[in-house]
Amino acid sequence: MLYTLPDREIERFIEEDVPYGDLTTSLLGIGAVRGEISFTSRENTVLCCTEEAARVLEKSGAGIFCCMESGTCIMPGVTFLKAQGPAANLHTAWKVALNLLEYGSGIATRTHAIVTKARQANPGIVVVTTRKSFPGTKKIAIKAIMAGGAMPHRLGLSETILVFGRHRSFLPGSQSFADTVSSLKKRAPEHKVIAEADSFDEALSFACSGADVVQVDKMKPEILSELAERIHRESPGVAVSAAGGINADNASVYAATGIDIMVLSSVYFGKPSDIAVSLRPLERAETSDE
Repeated sequence: MLYTLPDREIERFIEEDVPYGDLTTSLLGIGAVRGEISFTSRENTVLCCTEEAARVLEKSGAGIFCCMESGTCIMPGVTFLKAQGPAANLHTAWKVALNLLEYGSGIATRTHAIVTKARQANPGIVVVTTRKSFPGTKKIAIKAIMAGGAMPHRLGLSETILVFGRHRSFLPGSQSFADTVSSLKKRAPEHKVIAEADSFDEALSFACSGADVVQVDKMKPEILSELAERIHRESPGVAVSAAGGINADNASVYAATGIDIMVLSSVYFGKPSDIAVSLRPLERAETSDE
């Protein structure tokens, strides 16, 4: 079971879209008519944010009758979320719930496709995603990549040690990287030290210096393959991580190099999932279901 967003987030989404009520539904005088809303996939989809969409519906005054879990893979034509209630409540929740579902499921579906391709080429590989999600959407984006089978590379700067060249340029010139790694491990013994190298030789050096993970960026697959083999042979226990430009088109190629970790951000960008919404009076909905 994946985590769920807190109530304050759900309430913020609703207030953002309906700050002063639904003017159209109110003027039409249909708010009290009981109805049913259902969400159905139009394509192969890995669901995400179904729990949040259901809570949007519940907080808007609807009752949930069907809700599949985030992470569920479904075919086109599957109804995965259904609720009933007064028309005013259903219209209040409609777009908020749909946006959560389409954007979250879009990321989850793209992630699942890459994870599947990568593991076909390298069953032991771990796919992780960067901090490059659109500002303000991190909780949704991280839930989505986890629903698709990936893990976050770094949730933020506070919980991981990743030393870039930008950090090293500020260190004293007399200090070796081996000394830097040793100091980091003494000061934070529960954390692994990840070091991003700017070249093939630097990556080998960092592996020998005691880094737990050596990361490279935008290295060509044929060179990366040689690097992974050398590090695994010469520095057993050191993991090799590759980042930069990895997407659905080349994920299997990078995975086949023998790296341990694939770092990407491409899953955050793309079209939302295509989800159909049916919203109709309850009597008509019951008749059509018979």
